[in-house]
Amino acid sequence: MARGDAPRDSYHLVGISFFILGLGTLLPWNFFITAIPYFQARLVGASNSTTRILGTNHTGPEDAFNFNNWVTLLSQLPLLLFTLLNSFLYQCIPETVRILGSLLAILLLFALTATLVKVDMSPGPFFSITMASVCFINSFSAVLQGSLFGQLGTMPSTYSTLFLSGQGLAGIFAALAMLLSMASGVDAQTSALGYFITPCVGILMSIMCYLSLPHLKFARYYLANKPSQAQAQELETKAELLQSDENGIPNSPQKVALTLDLDLEKEPESEPDEPQKSGKPSVFVVFQKIWLTALCLVLVFTVTLSVFPAITAMVTSSTSPGKWSQFFNPICCFLLFNIMDWLGRSLTSYFLWPDEDSRLLPLLVCLRFLFVPLFMLCHVPQRSRLPTLFPQDAYFITFMLLFAISNGYLVSLTMCLAPRQVLPHEREVAGALMTFFLALGLSCGASLSFLFKALL
Repeated sequence: MARGDAPRDSYHLVGISFFILGLGTLLPWNFFITAIPYFQARLVGASNSTTRILGTNHTGPEDAFNFNNWVTLLSQLPLLLFTLLNSFLYQCIPETVRILGSLLAILLLFALTATLVKVDMSPGPFFSITMASVCFINSFSAVLQGSLFGQLGTMPSTYSTLFLSGQGLAGIFAALAMLLSMASGVDAQTSALGYFITPCVGILMSIMCYLSLPHLKFARYYLANKPSQAQAQELETKAELLQSDENGIPNSPQKVALTLDLDLEKEPESEPDEPQKSGKPSVFVVFQKIWLTALCLVLVFTVTLSVFPAITAMVTSSTSPGKWSQFFNPICCFLLFNIMDWLGRSLTSYFLWPDEDSRLLPLLVCLRFLFVPLFMLCHVPQRSRLPTLFPQDAYFITFMLLFAISNGYLVSLTMCLAPRQVLPHEREVAGALMTFFLALGLSCGASLSFLFKALL
């Protein structure tokens, strides 16, 4: 709902721009993890000219560098670090510098990754350069995402939804790009080069979209608002931010994280001895109210990142070599996960179950730990300790369906329930705490992936 005196978003250009910016913020992470087979092939010294490096799994003892574990860990640690440092960075560095600087840095680092496709290099230096790129790219992505969230705070909620819909589709976009590269029929080196050029084009489009915003009257009207002016819209924004999007695009947990303090649908009643205060709420008091929900969020992401993609990317088809075995992991692991995760997040737009007072939520979250042994007992070749109890492809596909949709739903549910457990003036602190615990869960899961892979 826009203000009555606001200009129109002609041709929806601002909405399209924020959708592309949302897509651009999560392209780096998704393109790196989807291309794990390419990196593993390079790290075992496979020749680009003789090996189809996209869509080929290299697992077991050959994966001496533990690439899929390290790429997950070094992608999530920057998120945790910049979650802790965001207040300092955002006060010291102008917004335009943070956004454009991050986009340009990501573009240059992805260009380096694409260039390395054509460069013959021994595995050790290639691994070091790639890990440094992963760390820096995700550091800049964390700054970029936080800065864009700040800008979206001054705009109608529809634009937050479009931005986060773009983020939600980034994984699907990366998986489809991988499949198209594999199906193109060109040689392996050209296929990999085309794959890594794709996110460069996406980042360039994001830069163009951001540069166009100051030239669009609708964007200028909202983005030029000072904090004192934005406060005049506070009640109106609160009323709309947690409603379903008018265009039918469901809300996502990232949107809820952005607007945790704006949920007016259900407010906890104040205790007689706990009047609403206008001062700064206590972090400890807020934590006492949401600790169980925050713990559930940590556990959901811990389970997810402990096996995805470190273990799931190692699963191969049990069928004889052919087209299906070549496309099995990109389709059944990455594409299927991203689609079902997005659908799971969408479900909270229609119902929230269990509610914040139910003890069933921790039980559901803990049940997801069953996915760890289930995936570890799937068809992972060259294992040295555990047996293969679920060799058929149907087992892995079924596990992935349940794993992905439960991840999306439970993440979205916990992020929706947290603001309902605190007083209205405490929701900003609750939002900051939940964002921190989200990053903590991702980092814990990435760290545990080393242990689970070693147990194979």
